[in-house]
Amino acid sequence: LLFLPRNCEDVLSAEDCETLYQFVYTTHRPLAVAAGEFLYKRLLSCEGGEEVHPKGGGKFEASVNQLKRLIRFFLESELHKHVAYLIDSLWDWAGKFLKDWECMTTLLLKNAEEDGEALSDAHESVLIEIILATVREAAEGHPPVGRGAAKKILSVKEKKIQLEDCTKITEHFIMVLPQLLAKYSTDAQKVANLLQIPQYYDLDVYSTGHLEKHLDALLREVKDIVTKHSDVSVLEASSKTFYILCSEEIAIYSQVDRARTQLIDELMGQLNQVLDGFWQKEEGFCTDAGEISGMHSALRRVAAFHNAHDLTKWNLYDKTLRLLVFEMEHGSLPVLIILPALQCTYFSLLWQLAAVSENSPKETLFALRRELKRFSQICVCFLRHKEKDVREKAFMILCDWLLILSHQDSNNNEEAVGLLDYLPSTSLQEKLLLFIQEHVFMEEEEESKDLTEEEERKDESCKLDDLHKKRSLLAAYCKLIVYNVVEMTAAAEIYKYYVKTYNDFGDIIKETLSKTRHNNKIQSAKTLILCLQQLFQTHAKSQDRSSGVDFSSASFTNMKELARRFSLTFGWDQVKSRESIAMIHKEGIEFAFQGATGVDGKCLPPNLSFLLIISEFSNKLLKPDKRLVYAYLQRYIAEPLPCRGDEWQPLIWYRNSLLA
Repeated sequence: LLFLPRNCEDVLSAEDCETLYQFVYTTHRPLAVAAGEFLYKRLLSCEGGEEVHPKGGGKFEASVNQLKRLIRFFLESELHKHVAYLIDSLWDWAGKFLKDWECMTTLLLKNAEEDGEALSDAHESVLIEIILATVREAAEGHPPVGRGAAKKILSVKEKKIQLEDCTKITEHFIMVLPQLLAKYSTDAQKVANLLQIPQYYDLDVYSTGHLEKHLDALLREVKDIVTKHSDVSVLEASSKTFYILCSEEIAIYSQVDRARTQLIDELMGQLNQVLDGFWQKEEGFCTDAGEISGMHSALRRVAAFHNAHDLTKWNLYDKTLRLLVFEMEHGSLPVLIILPALQCTYFSLLWQLAAVSENSPKETLFALRRELKRFSQICVCFLRHKEKDVREKAFMILCDWLLILSHQDSNNNEEAVGLLDYLPSTSLQEKLLLFIQEHVFMEEEEESKDLTEEEERKDESCKLDDLHKKRSLLAAYCKLIVYNVVEMTAAAEIYKYYVKTYNDFGDIIKETLSKTRHNNKIQSAKTLILCLQQLFQTHAKSQDRSSGVDFSSASFTNMKELARRFSLTFGWDQVKSRESIAMIHKEGIEFAFQGATGVDGKCLPPNLSFLLIISEFSNKLLKPDKRLVYAYLQRYIAEPLPCRGDEWQPLIWYRNSLLA
């Protein structure tokens, strides 16, 4: 890529260039940067590309031309939606115009009436994404997530440039951001992106530069946006903005805190109003779509703020808990109300748990313990709810909840830890595992339909969303295994699906295997062999005993492949995995000869063919360990073998694998 533009400029066709441009989206940063240089010199630099002179020219003419070409390139490529990757690829070559935030914001605030060159809606959306990506790159000084193994260590010079950029970003956007939010206040996507910019501010500039009036303007706009929107991304971005601005160490804290309190008072007032109307109705249930929508929006807004702000003094917990108890008893609330109510109740308890201090009285701890168990029971009950969204939300919250309760320190209050510590019972562990099997690994029957192209796209999008949800559910459960909240043996049920679901969940299962091995090598090895034993027993039950084991059957072949994949996870360091591999062979041999009858092992053991499965681990044994395992095997067999039939072949193959 570096060689081509310098030496073969006339050789490449337009199609060749289009293909090479796409490397700006690769995760490999050196390749992406080389592609960025190629793209910049061929398409974006003032020397290349077709010049488009806006009417009236002006000081931003060159930057405007480059920006428009960049936006057009991004929209026309259609293959990728990763603006952050594109910006990172160009950063070393196009840093000057990518840091021209004055030009970008002027272009956004320009009116079509003043200038016929105003951007279309799609162009505005991309430009706002570019602004956010460039601000992030300048302020953080390292590539986006997924490109580069670790955060870059900045040199003294780079650190100085980063601080100068942060000051430049702050001074410019403090004044311009309120105007942008006012212009795009009804557009959820644009507003959600714009509201992420304040996290990169140097907040002291507000007081040192006497810019408090611009802070008031920002707070007014954010408040207006919260009242207009119920979109989760917008509400969470608004909540985060208040959280960032509400740092107690900075001079503007009291000003922001007043605005935050006023906003939450209004949000709670709206929620109380709709809840009062709800409970006053006969049987406490409203069927009017408008009322349901109103309650949904009110709960959603409060939930978004409760995530980042402690709303305990507004007594939200009792209000939302009452809704959940009502749903448990009557089962008639709409999903739109249950989900945010569940989220609010969860956040309320988390804030109460975080408030536990060294001096917390016993009465407070006992009351909190009672509420913790009560909420856990509600979540367990909702695992069997008729609505799938509720079941999945309850499961995700329950997994997080169990992880937090089992790993708390309660501010060094040992008595609090003893009272509030909570590990799932065997019954609950079984329910969680059953949930994963039913909601993640159980294949849904697909109906064959004749779909139009548009319907096919929607169907594909739904499948991707469904897969994302399944991955989130599985990851939440695997976290419980990794952090010893549930028994490690539960992982055996997950590992069974490693090969079968490799494309969808292989990375999650492999990471779980790696983490559990790091925690306890021997127990992890026992879990692997347990997984293979359980699969073998299932396979044996499905076979006709009179005809023996069919080594060519699909289920047996799949077992061998799974064992081979397990073996590969140990890597090439045989010394590091020595104990684990030896344990797998020991447990495997014992299982293979389990239930053998007769004297001196002359009768065929029912599980003998399991030796074929564990032979996949033989190449991971050190030579001295092969001799030890062989000696252990000799305890179970008589010499010479009583029968040379095919049924004894697994033993011969396994023995040969140890002698190789």
